[in-house]
Amino acid sequence: MSAASPSGDQNGKRVLLAKPRGYCAGVDRAVITVEKALEMYGPPVYVRKEIVHNRHVVDTLRERGVIFVDETTEVPEGALVVFSAHGVSPAVHEEAEKRNLRTIDATCPLVTKVHKEVNRFARDDYDIMLIGHHGHEEVEGTSGEAPENVQLVDTPEDVAQVQVRDPEKVVWLSQTTLSVDETMQRVDQLRERFPGIADPPSDDICYATSNRQVAVKAMAAECDLVLVVGSSNSSNSQRLVEVALQAGASGAHLIDYASEVDPAWLEGVTTVGVTSGASVPDVLVMELLDDLAERGWADVQEVTTANEKISFALPRELRSDNKETRSSVR
Repeated sequence: MSAASPSGDQNGKRVLLAKPRGYCAGVDRAVITVEKALEMYGPPVYVRKEIVHNRHVVDTLRERGVIFVDETTEVPEGALVVFSAHGVSPAVHEEAEKRNLRTIDATCPLVTKVHKEVNRFARDDYDIMLIGHHGHEEVEGTSGEAPENVQLVDTPEDVAQVQVRDPEKVVWLSQTTLSVDETMQRVDQLRERFPGIADPPSDDICYATSNRQVAVKAMAAECDLVLVVGSSNSSNSQRLVEVALQAGASGAHLIDYASEVDPAWLEGVTTVGVTSGASVPDVLVMELLDDLAERGWADVQEVTTANEKISFALPRELRSDNKETRSSVR
């Protein structure tokens, strides 16, 4: 890990910039999927739900001819629809087929992995405790793989209320974008009730969510304020705010754009930490750094805890060659 130097500029003001931050491989793949669909088929391209939870990305794609809908029933019969990175249930696939829709599935491969785990444990007739947030699209898609076997566990109260048929045939799985620490608290609570509960075959919380939390933890204690660039409906961005506060930051706020920074937040602040959620293009972080520099925080020191080199292949409908492609919404 490369740590930040304690020295700042002459007035002591400095920015600690977390690395890794921003776009993960699943988000990049999903955004490229929509861009490629526009390029190959022309507008309009329909997308069920927001392709990723970021206002800037959604607004930019909407300007290019993407129509975002809540349900496939809103898509004209025979039209092209892309399923978002958060995944969908089998019922959504069936509805699309009934309506003769052309579909491209941009579900993150790490979410698909959890779907497969649900199916595997449901086949073996396990009761599945899915740790996640009520109403989140990813949870709805994952639960929909085996609704009779899955129970959602969001709060300590949920842990107390779940019922199982056989305490020796229980497994916990999780939404991919949770706080690692909070998830393990929930697992410990479940284990108190069900000592024989099985763990997932591999970590469900995705590498990018975990890495961004580790980077924030590494710098939070040195920060008077942490600014997390991300949208309010982004679970992993919300978790970064929580993690920053738990790790010792004096204050932390979630913003979509630099213009949302309240000058009152910066009063008496020497060190500002900056990071961004996994669905955030880095251009928004650069705009925030420019804004902070104008306000006197021009010294930027990067705090690196990991180097990410993961990438995912595009959906097969869009693979024309093996050349690496980068999203233009950056």
